[in-house]
Amino acid sequence: MHKYVLSLLIGGVITNGAFATGLYENILNVQNACSGISESMHDLKVKAGIGTAVSAVGAVSGGVALGAGIAKQKTDDEINKFPDEIYALARKRVQQDGINSVDATKLKSDIDAYIATKQSSGTNNAKTLDQLTDESRRQGNLRTGFVGAATATNIASTALAATNKVGDDLEKNIGDCITAVQDLAKAKFIATVEQNEEPAVLSRAETIVTACRDYEFVDLKPINNRAIGGAVASGIGIGTGVVGTITSALANTDKTRSGNADAEKNLNTTANVMSGATAAAGATAVIFNATQIAAIKKVVAVADMCEEALK
Repeated sequence: MHKYVLSLLIGGVITNGAFATGLYENILNVQNACSGISESMHDLKVKAGIGTAVSAVGAVSGGVALGAGIAKQKTDDEINKFPDEIYALARKRVQQDGINSVDATKLKSDIDAYIATKQSSGTNNAKTLDQLTDESRRQGNLRTGFVGAATATNIASTALAATNKVGDDLEKNIGDCITAVQDLAKAKFIATVEQNEEPAVLSRAETIVTACRDYEFVDLKPINNRAIGGAVASGIGIGTGVVGTITSALANTDKTRSGNADAEKNLNTTANVMSGATAAAGATAVIFNATQIAAIKKVVAVADMCEEALK
């Protein structure tokens, strides 16, 4: 069959097409066009793995911060009970002794007996007011430290996710590879019909086309979409983490602790909410990063198979 007729049947003109120089040259074209994709995709997978680990640390840190904040709130509630309970003891003593003849020694004895009873019952009030105050301060510092750490990891995770995308160069590389493989398939068809190539060359061409043609079905959008999703989630974590860190620090200052109890409670609540939101953002980023890895693996599998055939 005439070469020109064959080329029309498969959609190309053999005197001008990319496969005009022969089957072996088309194999070389595929090698040039498809080499390096696997390495680039593996780099993306490694970065996505690092991003997942970093986001996981952020999620855990936010969770620890939330736990410390909840514990602090419970401790503060115990602290706030002290004045009411001591006042109840004092009022009882006044009722017994009379308003003008309260025995301070007996009142102190009542308070000591009250604390001793709490100690023997194993409740949190077994601790003195000073001990509870110190514990609350430590818990507040712990929350501030961990929500700050979660914020830092979200900053790192945002940077990783924002850059871990299929760039224009890699996308063009894959596009060129697809075109080269298609041209090789056309050249192999002509060579098979005309029987003008060695069987070994035809076999090698078939192996390469079979191994590399799946690039046509590769979808790069999920990789970039998940990178954007991870960056957005981590970005939200930065915002909530910054607010949580500042609020937590304010809630734990001596000025706040010695001031209005409701104001301190509101700050603690806000700090806890922001800690929880930071943990949630980190967990969301983990999901985006993990699913991005799955999407990258699909392309890596094609790239590895193709480049193995090109060796």
